[in-house]
Amino acid sequence: MKSILTKTSRIDRELIFLPIVIFLLGTVSSLINPNFLTVNNMLTILQQVSVLGILSMAMLMLLISGMLDLSYGYLTGLCGVALCQFITMGLHPYISLFLMFLIALSGGLLNGLIVTRFNCEPLIITIGTGFIFYGLGQVWSEGTFQSLQGELAFIGTARVGSIPVTGIVLVIVLIIIHIVLKYTPYGRKLHLIGGNREVAFLSGINTKKYIVINFVIGGLICGLSAFVLASRIGSALATNGNGNELRALAACIIGGATFAGAKGSVIGTLLGVLLLGVISNALNIIGINAFYQNVVLGFLIVLAVVVSNYKKND
Repeated sequence: MKSILTKTSRIDRELIFLPIVIFLLGTVSSLINPNFLTVNNMLTILQQVSVLGILSMAMLMLLISGMLDLSYGYLTGLCGVALCQFITMGLHPYISLFLMFLIALSGGLLNGLIVTRFNCEPLIITIGTGFIFYGLGQVWSEGTFQSLQGELAFIGTARVGSIPVTGIVLVIVLIIIHIVLKYTPYGRKLHLIGGNREVAFLSGINTKKYIVINFVIGGLICGLSAFVLASRIGSALATNGNGNELRALAACIIGGATFAGAKGSVIGTLLGVLLLGVISNALNIIGINAFYQNVVLGFLIVLAVVVSNYKKND
């Protein structure tokens, strides 16, 4: 228990370091292009990172419990296609939304049951199920864009004053997950399971049950991110979420989480999300080829994993 608390206390380093990096990046970008620091661009960044920020909360909860899910990107695409298809079939938009969340829940439940029942590595299992979700999305959509038919656009396009609703949704999710992880027995048990699964089991915690629940919650959060994304662009494609799982993973690791479990915070992960968002926006606004963004992202993922392993051995 003491070691777990010690791990948690080390998060402060990211909370100090990341704001400085984000500030420096913003300063350099504004010197190159003054439009970077405008209010409109700041709100644009908030809207751009909302989907990734929501999805990162699902990844954070899994990492804290010592788990991982690399099917999120593909599940996002499947959920977006499903929502559009249900609406196109003539179902009421809110019934369509409910059915989409059932699919998201089922995807998380499938991953959780396979990992716990067969004691499999979540990395490999979720890559496999991810391809299943991707294939289903491609078959269902026939590889083409699916339209929301103008429905459910309020989340993706509406604003409260000048603040995008997607940003408000992100803040609500952040607050809820922060409270769950920090102040509830469920959150404390996730930290214990991530710190030492065997010890947690011997102390009376039904580790398999909590891991399955965690995967299910992750699936639902993934469904929410799919809804926000589809609402923002008014359509869906099976490939829409591809790569988001790695971006979410990178944001969590950059923000202080580790593959070892029992470590990570909502604030740190949010800073990781903002760092990725600022880098992407800065490269766009100063006119750098979009393909270089993937190079930068790949570098950050490699760096994040190296830092994570360093922390694990520290």
